[in-house]
Amino acid sequence: MIPEVIVHPLIRTALEEDIGAGDVTTTAVLTGAEAGTARAVAKADMVLAGIDVFRRTFLLLDPDVRFSMSLEDGREIKRGDILAELSGRLASILTAERTALNFLQRMSGIATTTRWYVQAVAGTHARILDTRKTAPGLRVLDKYAVRIGGGLNHRFALYDGVLIKDNHITAAGGVMPAIQRARQRISHALKIEVEVKNIDEVREALSSGADVVMLDNMTPEAMSEAVRLIGGRVPVEASGNVTLGNVRQIAETGVDFISVGALTHSVTAADISLLVSVRA
Repeated sequence: MIPEVIVHPLIRTALEEDIGAGDVTTTAVLTGAEAGTARAVAKADMVLAGIDVFRRTFLLLDPDVRFSMSLEDGREIKRGDILAELSGRLASILTAERTALNFLQRMSGIATTTRWYVQAVAGTHARILDTRKTAPGLRVLDKYAVRIGGGLNHRFALYDGVLIKDNHITAAGGVMPAIQRARQRISHALKIEVEVKNIDEVREALSSGADVVMLDNMTPEAMSEAVRLIGGRVPVEASGNVTLGNVRQIAETGVDFISVGALTHSVTAADISLLVSVRA
């Protein structure tokens, strides 16, 4: 569960964005006195993630909304399953509906996609990582959903790890000077990961003291050669154009980690509906 102090500002911002000066449709159609129930129903198989964010969205708008049931994050859901049941003022439920579903659908979509990748590499040494290619402002939710799906989080942001990429290398004048400058300027507690494009850069990264080597957009054959050259001295990550179609082949090269931007940057939202009924 994500701490309230972190998630509540995100929900408030989303509600304010959607409601603005008011929900003119609900205000025009309802009297405000109507009460009823609603069920969140899965319209496809998925891995559930974000059910607590879904619940908190309604409660932040109206603390009197009541939840009689909700499933737990991480559950494998089948089409037709009821994810949550809630009751209260229908005006509140209808006004918060889209914001709540947006969170739940995106997070469940990320968790579901992550689970597919994790299953695709099952039995190999490789673990699936996310990236910083997240929705601006929603990174904490995106990365939480990856964990729910069985993946691991890469660095959360620019401040918690050194990752020397191709543009850093170009700007510094090469792999070695980039690593040497970083080593002189950072805390001893931070590891240095270096992105490399070929075997020569792998050798340079190793001789310069890289703590992790990222193989960027290399062929499976080149990755296998790099893994043999590194020989377990440092962890090896593969990255670049990873898909469900090729992730198993990449994993079988012997890399330790595979980072997949598609987990968060082009995720398909899970198909979930909220079905309302009026209380007699």
